[in-house]
Amino acid sequence: MATTLDLTLLYLFAAVIGVVLCRLLRLPPMLGYLVVGVVIGPNALALAQDSSGVEHLAEFGVVFLMFVIGLEFNLPKLRSMRSLVFGLGSSQVLLTIAATVAGYFALAGVLAWMGDRAHPDGLLGWALNWQSSIALGGALAMSSTAIVVKMMAERLELDTEHGKRVMGILLFQDLAVVPLLVLIPTLSASPADLTRALFIATLKAGGLLGLLLAGGQKVMHWWLTLVARRKSEELFMLNLLLVTLGLAWLTEHFGLSLALGAFVAGMLVAETEYKHQVEADIRPFHDVLLGLFFITIGMKLDWHHVVDHWTLVAALTTLPVLFKFALVASLARWFGAQPGVALRTGLYLAQAGEFGFVLLSLAGEHGLINAQAQSPLLASMVLSMLATPLLIMHSNRIVTRLSASDWMMQSLAMTKIATKAINTEQHVLICGYGRSGQNLARLLEIEHIPYIALDLDPDRVQQAAAAGQHVVFGDATRLQSLMAAGLSRANAVVITWPSVPAALKILALVHEQAPHVPTVVRTIDDSGLDALQAAGAAAVVPEAIEGSLMLASQALALVGVPMRRVLRLVKDQRSARYGLLRDYFHGADDDSVDEPELKRLQSVTLGADAACAGLSIGELHPMMEAVVVVSLRRAGGAVVVPEPATRVQAGDTLVLSGRPQDLARAEHTLLNG
Repeated sequence: MATTLDLTLLYLFAAVIGVVLCRLLRLPPMLGYLVVGVVIGPNALALAQDSSGVEHLAEFGVVFLMFVIGLEFNLPKLRSMRSLVFGLGSSQVLLTIAATVAGYFALAGVLAWMGDRAHPDGLLGWALNWQSSIALGGALAMSSTAIVVKMMAERLELDTEHGKRVMGILLFQDLAVVPLLVLIPTLSASPADLTRALFIATLKAGGLLGLLLAGGQKVMHWWLTLVARRKSEELFMLNLLLVTLGLAWLTEHFGLSLALGAFVAGMLVAETEYKHQVEADIRPFHDVLLGLFFITIGMKLDWHHVVDHWTLVAALTTLPVLFKFALVASLARWFGAQPGVALRTGLYLAQAGEFGFVLLSLAGEHGLINAQAQSPLLASMVLSMLATPLLIMHSNRIVTRLSASDWMMQSLAMTKIATKAINTEQHVLICGYGRSGQNLARLLEIEHIPYIALDLDPDRVQQAAAAGQHVVFGDATRLQSLMAAGLSRANAVVITWPSVPAALKILALVHEQAPHVPTVVRTIDDSGLDALQAAGAAAVVPEAIEGSLMLASQALALVGVPMRRVLRLVKDQRSARYGLLRDYFHGADDDSVDEPELKRLQSVTLGADAACAGLSIGELHPMMEAVVVVSLRRAGGAVVVPEPATRVQAGDTLVLSGRPQDLARAEHTLLNG
């Protein structure tokens, strides 16, 4: 008989294999967990028969998922997106549930009319009733936050018009899970006791949530501050687990669910300054345990039943996807979206979601949906999630075929950009018109240098354009927008977004279409410097480094260092930092190895008989013509910034910057004189 350790190792091994395969196929890891659960489950290879112990562990995956969702539900965020979240999102969830219930009554009526009056609720042995249709509607209303958000982030679509609508609906779906977790267990009560059970559950939930949210924020802030002052990462992590699982235990003992307590814990932490630290600390537990949860879901899938009823599974996969696509697209259009934006929103949210599995399992535990119905439903949900990456990747092609006006709207947007830029040349093309972009635009105006800015925030564009600033609505990661803004006529491109993936995409477009136009990139830190420099950025400005230089200059000036010396120190430090950015060590496999005009770095170690030993850096520079010493490493390993008075010694390693032919002459001069 397999022990708990045997099962745990099997689950972990299967999870690793599933995630590796999904990474190779560029699919979300969640799908890998589901597939390996099917493979090792009792209905396939039967490697894991008794999974009750691991299922209890996997339940904590849902607990931590709800905790992370709670972290995202701070009041300012909900307030800023209230029309999309509570308008568009609530309409989608409520209408999906209503349509499912209506579909049940319509189907039951058809069966009764056809003479199946003895079993109007026994369609295919599923024992459906109106209570189970509500639970099923709640499960079908969910879409996959994990898959959709990840793919939108990779495609740089989170700030687009359809991206904002998708996020608004997903936020409400996550929020709707909370009342559904309370509602579904009460639906299993008898019709006579249903009202009483629902009233008691609502009273419990309202009273407990009101108590926790009313005074819990201050208590949570006080407690986390007390723990953080101990300056122990171990203590902070233990406290985090205690808070999350403690509130989950509290809500469960009030007759509610574990997930509801975890959600409240996340909301309480979200109002403190420790939110981001908590989010980073909880992520490993959340990812691993949630993976185990999806494996246990996959194990419940009986593929024999799926094969026997493949037409039913195909129908359950296709019809809900088509219905949700039509419903979401229609609602997005009703709430003012353009046809193309509405269709993209529908395509991105047509699939099932991870919370759908949670609600379906909860309905099964309370007898609302029997085991015979769960297998085809689980299969259809998994298949719809597998289809999601394909739908998103081909969304532009699908939308173009479904909506002729989408192409016209895009053409109109490009025409507006081109009209604004048609008489502009030798200008600066600003990608992103946030604070950094606007500050740059003001300086350009002072110097009477023309510019065109592209931004995706319609309110910002409207206000700035009304003020007479040269900004237009457009996506700088699309070639059409860049070309319409006069990329080929520009003197420079400045990318003000701190997103390295977005900058790399724009750099690739600029390098392909206008390689003669230099590009300046803004970043938060220097983590992406190598990739950006390799992609062709003429200059990269990391805010962390520039901020530290400004901080140092202010501090030096305040302690009495003369301003001229402060400016020279900052200039030298900036030159050293960005000099190393522009130049790099080349190898035989470099694409630019045959480009004699491209500067590079080269290390030269001075032997005991080196001709330059004992000379200063200031004495060496005239001897090496166009070559500069950018770094000096002593024989003992210490690295120093080379000053003009610094003397080199035998055993030192000099890092030189220059063209290949100049470097060769400089090395010969240093070693042989």
